Amino acid sequence: MIELIVVVALIAVAAGLISLSLRDPAATRLEHEAARLSALLESARAESRASGLAVRWLPKGRAEGEDFQFIGLGPQRETTWRWLDRQVRAQVGAGGDVRLGPEPLIGEQSIVLRLGDQSLALRTDGLGPFTVTNEPASR
Repeated sequence: MIELIVVVALIAVAAGLISLSLRDPAATRLEHEAARLSALLESARAESRASGLAVRWLPKGRAEGEDFQFIGLGPQRETTWRWLDRQVRAQVGAGGDVRLGPEPLIGEQSIVLRLGDQSLALRTDGLGPFTVTNEPASR
């Protein structure tokens, strides 16, 4: 009888550890969105510097159904983008947009991405690339 209780207790502990190790799917989706956005921001920043054009990123496009938009890359490159997960929301500081150049130093900026109760921040110190962090935005 004691052996049965010990076996059941071990199974319960193992099941508990396994359930703790399972990741929230929303966190994984949000990490994918953050990595994608970081790459897009850096690409637009490089284009801005190469072309000498001022480029901005807006979290909502001008038309219905647009999730974010790059402004300033020229008429043939001003496309609108959708999040991979339609529930993702982005929040930018007081200006409402992110300035990507053409200057090499763009100033400290951050974007907070939210999906359900998960959030991630993309930050740059103005000189380095946008990086993803779990820390809440201070601005």
